[in-house]
Amino acid sequence: MRRYILKRLLVFIPMLLGITLLTFLFIQIAPGDFLDNLRLNPQVSPETISLYQEKFNLDKPLPVQYFVWLKNVLKGDFGYSFSYKAPVAKVISSRALNTFILSLSSFIFTWIFVIPLGVIAALNRNKFTDRFLSFLSYIGISVPTFFLAFILLYLATFVNWLPLGGMRSVNHHDLSFIGKILDIGRHLIIPTLVLSIGSICVLQRIMRANLLEVLGSSYILGAKARGLSKFRILYIHALKNALNPMITIFGYQFSALLSGAALTEIIIGWPGLGVVMLDAVRSQDLYLVMGSMVMGAVFLIVGNLLADVMLAYFDPRIRYDK
Repeated sequence: MRRYILKRLLVFIPMLLGITLLTFLFIQIAPGDFLDNLRLNPQVSPETISLYQEKFNLDKPLPVQYFVWLKNVLKGDFGYSFSYKAPVAKVISSRALNTFILSLSSFIFTWIFVIPLGVIAALNRNKFTDRFLSFLSYIGISVPTFFLAFILLYLATFVNWLPLGGMRSVNHHDLSFIGKILDIGRHLIIPTLVLSIGSICVLQRIMRANLLEVLGSSYILGAKARGLSKFRILYIHALKNALNPMITIFGYQFSALLSGAALTEIIIGWPGLGVVMLDAVRSQDLYLVMGSMVMGAVFLIVGNLLADVMLAYFDPRIRYDK
């Protein structure tokens, strides 16, 4: 397994380079750049713009710009954000923790309900419970995320203790340590529900289908014939095999932690990376977009690697050393 992990990490290096290269080219191919806004400002002299171009190598050919940026990244320097007038690492780090808290909350909340609901639906196949969960799933899948956010915000107006947006209350700094945690927890309720409901509806249907397929296998029939208890058949034999496809999805869900919350953050007013990434793309803030893409690519790599390792742990048939 150690050799496999090392091999995968080596394979991910050209993948990461490819992602950054394509992102760099697409941003540069788009007409205009951030300095065009400065050129329209009569208070900014042409000498200042030339100084910007020279300082950040924007006057050099694209391959030179990319390799200079790549060399600086290896040194820990992700460049300078023109729109925020601060280093990219500082801009991202100031918002990344907020986005990670929201995404992790949604991630945990989703997977707490996915497997139990899928098992309940499979064990009550074609009964009222199964049909009711299917009905709720179809509704949850059909409702767009942004529309669900607006609905929950409207309903929150009738509940005094439920915040209507943001991450902290006005008096947050005056609260105790436990009070600050509870305050952030109250602000997490609406965005967590918005991010989780759609995922729960989709994944519990997948879990139900996986478990029904496993329960119809011949080895499950053999286990019943040997007189094994229903509990042992379900939770020791069937459930473990039904989880294999879910582990792969688990890895992709982990890789989408930072990117999946962008739209919800903008609507709810959560101070995360969503607004930063949107502003960076709209203003063509080159190095801020590149920094965000690098972070997303790293999460993609870690998520896929985590899924592969978990698959090898849960499924003895997988032997990566061969």
